[in-house]
Amino acid sequence: MTATPTPPPAPPAAPPQGDPADNWLRLDQQICLSLNAAVRAFNGVYRVILKDLGLTYPQYLVMLALWEHGTLPVKRLGELLRLDSGTLSPLLKRLETAGLVRRERSARDERSVEVRPTEEGAEMRQRALAVPRRIAAATGFELDEVRDLSDRLHRLTTALDRAAANGA
Repeated sequence: MTATPTPPPAPPAAPPQGDPADNWLRLDQQICLSLNAAVRAFNGVYRVILKDLGLTYPQYLVMLALWEHGTLPVKRLGELLRLDSGTLSPLLKRLETAGLVRRERSARDERSVEVRPTEEGAEMRQRALAVPRRIAAATGFELDEVRDLSDRLHRLTTALDRAAANGA
């Protein structure tokens, strides 16, 4: 049985007139809700598109990082993906069991574990080339709009990281 996707929320209504400060407390004015809804919608689209590769969205992110950088220490991989070791370790274990990555102790530092794509994992990259185009098509945006949105979200993330580090 497949779950019926939740319909997207209606676009935000124009804020009612009155005290402008009260408008900022309206649910439909919360950027965090909009971003969370977009993430959930993206996950649904990725789930369908990545089924052909046999990857979950987090596994796909790991493979993207490894295709781009080759061998990476687990710690650096976690930094790139913004994942803690408790989340990353089981993810890597499943990818290793699937024959897509290999984990090995670093020859330079025994305390460090490095991850690299296997031959099968590297070959999967060719099949994954269609994924970004399919995702872009699903957004209904032009490529320059996708790039602009990505740039804005990167700036937002950087600003929020800075604010959190400074105690908001």
